Amino acid sequence: MRLSFLDPRLVPVRFLWLMSESNSQDRRDPRLSKKLCDSGQLFRDRYEVVRILGRGGFGITHLARDRMLPGSPLCVIKQLFPKVSHPIALERAKQRFRREARILGRLGSHSQLPMLLDYFTFKGEFFLVQEYVHGDTLSREVRKKGAQKEPVVKQFLTEILPAVRYIHSNRVIHRDIKPPNIIRCRDDNRLVLLDFGAVRECLHYDDDPGDHAASPTTHFVGTMGFAPPEQLALRPTYSSDIYALGVTCLYLLTGKSPLEFDIDPDTQTIAWQRSVNISKPFEQLLAKMLTTDLSERFKRIDEVQRTLQLDAHYSNLELCLNRVPKTPETTSQENVIELEQGQSPIQRQAAAIRRLRQRQHMKNRPSSTGPAFPL
Repeated sequence: MRLSFLDPRLVPVRFLWLMSESNSQDRRDPRLSKKLCDSGQLFRDRYEVVRILGRGGFGITHLARDRMLPGSPLCVIKQLFPKVSHPIALERAKQRFRREARILGRLGSHSQLPMLLDYFTFKGEFFLVQEYVHGDTLSREVRKKGAQKEPVVKQFLTEILPAVRYIHSNRVIHRDIKPPNIIRCRDDNRLVLLDFGAVRECLHYDDDPGDHAASPTTHFVGTMGFAPPEQLALRPTYSSDIYALGVTCLYLLTGKSPLEFDIDPDTQTIAWQRSVNISKPFEQLLAKMLTTDLSERFKRIDEVQRTLQLDAHYSNLELCLNRVPKTPETTSQENVIELEQGQSPIQRQAAAIRRLRQRQHMKNRPSSTGPAFPL
């Protein structure tokens, strides 16, 4: 029996409800967004909005110019829609947003993460201003060039793992690693990781101000197919990002969305092995990244990096292995060891004495063919 990721038996009822809720809300262009693009005026007396880059259930992303800086460099303004309306709940969401924005500001010091330039709230909506990374996302690269070969995918892992390791070292889980959120910069060819789920999570505070137990972790943040079971169950871990990286590798190798793969009904894992043509060591690496069993999956990015480094040297190690065929003498010695395994210590010692005397007899026996060279 074949099951897909869209099979309702594999998706929690609460998550299906949240999907329908997010699809029915905030899909329209807010008036503020339209004014930003049509008025020609500077937003907050600083930003000139050029156009809309994208939109989704969480908000709208604008391309803008910072007129306060020399040369008016391009930047990205992310307009985020809070899912709350009560004043107390909205204030809690603002506090969470500011806290998470400060974390993003600290993470932005890494070259593979977009720098946070500003953050603020305006008319009940949240805004992030980040550096603009000019380039193509991995999903666009695959649409242009097709599926990638194993060496290219290994190189992708080698390049992106340090960024994810840095995020985890700051006690942050990305929660939404996927090809559209990874962009290759055209200026220096580096990979940049975008769109942290932590900030979007703060938009989901419960609208009941009297519910002090309300928490953003009661709402799913991520993307179906790239999120492992523990993340769907609202318990993401650092290993959840490793799973998402593994699914991203599958997309690069096959050009297929994770929802296009079948599901193994016994293990509930993606049945991907027949869709790729890769070496055995790399297949084992991906299998450990993609297992749904949290206890069997890589726990830390360091483990993935070490395994990937060993994989790079596997062919050289294979050449160093002793492939000399066994000689008759070696075979006879192995047979003797097998025979002696069931003997007592005295019997083994007696057998060793007999073999020693036999070797001495063969060594002292005169040669029947004479000397090898005439004297």
